[in-house]
Amino acid sequence: MGRLRAKSDYEDLRNARILENKERLASLGLKKTVSELHSIISSAKSAKIHARKCHNTLSRISLPLRRSDRLKQISPVSTPLRFQFSFRRSNRLKGKSVHSLKFECNEVGEEIMKRPANAPSVEISDLEHRLSPDASARRCSSKGRGSVYDPVFGICCHFCRQKKLCGEEDCERCGNFDMDKPCIGKTDCSVCHSSNGVFCRACLKVRYGEEMEEVIENKKWMCPHCVEEKGINPYWICNSSLCLKKRKMAPTGLAIYRAREMGYESVAHLLMDELKRADLCNR
Repeated sequence: MGRLRAKSDYEDLRNARILENKERLASLGLKKTVSELHSIISSAKSAKIHARKCHNTLSRISLPLRRSDRLKQISPVSTPLRFQFSFRRSNRLKGKSVHSLKFECNEVGEEIMKRPANAPSVEISDLEHRLSPDASARRCSSKGRGSVYDPVFGICCHFCRQKKLCGEEDCERCGNFDMDKPCIGKTDCSVCHSSNGVFCRACLKVRYGEEMEEVIENKKWMCPHCVEEKGINPYWICNSSLCLKKRKMAPTGLAIYRAREMGYESVAHLLMDELKRADLCNR
């Protein structure tokens, strides 16, 4: 392999400088200071971890174990709630009226009669709410679904999910904001009185082939959910996108044109016939 080369002058100079720097650090006491800092930091960390462990132990000892009522074998107690809406106007902005909706929930000990879904309880306080002249003129321009969106007094249709005031000229609720009167432009199921049975005039006609006047006169009218649930017609289902997705079915979209081309009165009649044929094929 050959003999190792002798150390160069550069390496000798480098080693001499390293020894010189170590002696200088030792004379200044920096090495001792660094070791002391490391010991202080490590002791502070250990004290913090110890305090955290003690706190967790004390909290576990002092606080009772949390268990659900089901594990405790305690029957749930349901207390009916009363909901109150208050409509207030604030003039904090310069010359602009800002409407705010106040929501209150009070517990009561007595059972509350369920209101119709097309007449939800909304209490007006501090002022009598009125539509602007422009909104009042536009309200009845679209009788099918209404033209004025109102987040407080509007009633949401289960199918199109538009929270609008109805376009009926004789509706005292949407026209004069009489909260004790039902909206005559939205349906209400005589069985469930829920939002599932609220349809506007256009969706009721296009999706189910029914007229609003006939539904309002029929005090025993039931929504598609209740018709199916009671077994009156198992194929008469709600064809809203939400309900079809729950059935693992694709939403129909604008199926009214296909339904009318095939001679069906509405989308619900088309789906009813398709479900009947599918049921017969599976038997």
